[in-house]
Amino acid sequence: MTGAPLALVIGAAVLHSAWNALAKRGRDPLLFLWSSVSLATVLILPFAQAEFRAGGIPAAALPFVLTTVALHAFYFYALGSAYRGGEFSIVYPIARGLGVALVPVLALLFLDERLSLLGGLGVSLVVLGIVCLQFSPTAWRAAAARRGTLGPGTRWALFTGLTIAAYSLVDKAGVARLHPVPYIFLLGLGSVLLLSPAVLARREALRLEWTANRWTILAASTMNLTAYLLVLFAFRLSKAGYVVAGRELSIVFSATIGSLWFGEGRLAPRLAGAAVILAGVACVAFAR
Repeated sequence: MTGAPLALVIGAAVLHSAWNALAKRGRDPLLFLWSSVSLATVLILPFAQAEFRAGGIPAAALPFVLTTVALHAFYFYALGSAYRGGEFSIVYPIARGLGVALVPVLALLFLDERLSLLGGLGVSLVVLGIVCLQFSPTAWRAAAARRGTLGPGTRWALFTGLTIAAYSLVDKAGVARLHPVPYIFLLGLGSVLLLSPAVLARREALRLEWTANRWTILAASTMNLTAYLLVLFAFRLSKAGYVVAGRELSIVFSATIGSLWFGEGRLAPRLAGAAVILAGVACVAFAR
């Protein structure tokens, strides 16, 4: 991966871990996510309009836009459910890591993208580091308390990860047909509209969410679509497997946030897993 896409995915990783942490702190993560994406979509509208005037929406891009809207609507629902039922430093690595594991395989099947030996090693190290994070002593004790069954947060995190893998491939192909700015605007708008019936049925809870977290919703709105916009630009410059693996540097930040901010367990085991992830990201950075 060359310097430009690497810089984009690192910036996306910082923003992504930050807005996810803010969502986890919300009264209701789904309502927080819907609110922040709604506001972000309004903020990006002027920039999208300029691109629409310049080139419109190519017919070839429409199937990808419609597919990613449906996938992202489910992604936000699943992510909100995962945060409502699980720890941030466990849910986040599972959701992100499953995408890292699946995208290179799916990209080979559907996009004919082949990773180099160094790139494949990097992706493997990222997945290994995520496994180390998931099976930290805290996670083992939690699993034992549930007698080996998956908690609701973990189950929803797995659904989230599957969705991430799916929309990553769709978006890799989609931004080859439509500029990333109008693409992400349509993505955000469609996701908000699809989730609106479920959200607006809980108007009082939504009002309380805005009352309690208006400033953090505003902060998150400047981060969430911006973070993914950086990823969409990176998709134009590098292979999907490398981009998805490189942005998982955010897992390092999530491990630290979960331990120090949310008090979810000792920092040292989480940093050990994060170090393996960093090694994988370094391999991806130098891969071609």
